[in-house]
Amino acid sequence: MLELFRTVIVSRFPELGNASFTLLTLGWDSIAVDVDDELMFKFPRDQEGIDALRREAAMLAVVCPKLTLAVPDLVFFDTPQPFSRHIKLKGDHLTTAQYELLDNSVKQRVAEELARFYAQLHAIDPTLLQAVGARPLDPWPTSEGILTGVQPHLSKAYLIKAIKTLDQWAHLADDPYGIIYGYFDGHGWNMAFDYERQQLAGVYDFGDAGFGELHQEFIYTNFISPDLTERVMTEYELITGYRLDRGRVSILTGVLRLVELAEMGTDPDYATLVLANALGWPKTKVVVVCLVLILIGGFSER
Repeated sequence: MLELFRTVIVSRFPELGNASFTLLTLGWDSIAVDVDDELMFKFPRDQEGIDALRREAAMLAVVCPKLTLAVPDLVFFDTPQPFSRHIKLKGDHLTTAQYELLDNSVKQRVAEELARFYAQLHAIDPTLLQAVGARPLDPWPTSEGILTGVQPHLSKAYLIKAIKTLDQWAHLADDPYGIIYGYFDGHGWNMAFDYERQQLAGVYDFGDAGFGELHQEFIYTNFISPDLTERVMTEYELITGYRLDRGRVSILTGVLRLVELAEMGTDPDYATLVLANALGWPKTKVVVVCLVLILIGGFSER
């Protein structure tokens, strides 16, 4: 497979003939090739992946000039073997353990950068993104569907807590700030953090970006730390003048954990992880599910 992709890449970029190629196969929609630790090429697995990659490139072309934080300069090549190319964002994942070791000032700087990123992204004219194919997020299953999926995996005590969370979710009013175009994937495995410089170098993987409720945007930093989520929300409020509902974010975070268990609880690759995460959620009240996202998010595509 690597040789096939190498041939495709070199035929389009002959100057890379003597470069080092590394295959990254864990991508959900695409397989990636890292070239000389400088360039990333993504090859979709199927037609759905092709459509998603084409849409991601089009969305990034709109949002990139409007953002302070770096995102991939992704270009889509609509050839017989479709692929994309972008300069690799230099940095490593920001995991829970690594975040906890950061100085307080660095944590605050990361929060400020992410809050600014979200505020800038949410302020983009949605018609520009609709014009390039941005879509609403895929809806979560109904409460009944989620409950059916998690019942075989949870004890009675945990099931009672799950039912309470789903009931709270069912009774949430519409998001007070409505629907926005957002990233909706801001966990640490989609971040390039420069540990030498102690700064966030950028974020990547806009495959899940689209239109959704504003509060849902803030679920994903909980995968790193609730502390980071609180910092990001506070900074976002200062930038935008909004007042975010922490309880709403907590409920949505819990629902996401249950959705993962319902959808992957019998999957041999993910079952152990999603069950452990579901069982751990009531103790912490906030989702911290880095391991699931490593597998779902796939390769380190920077």
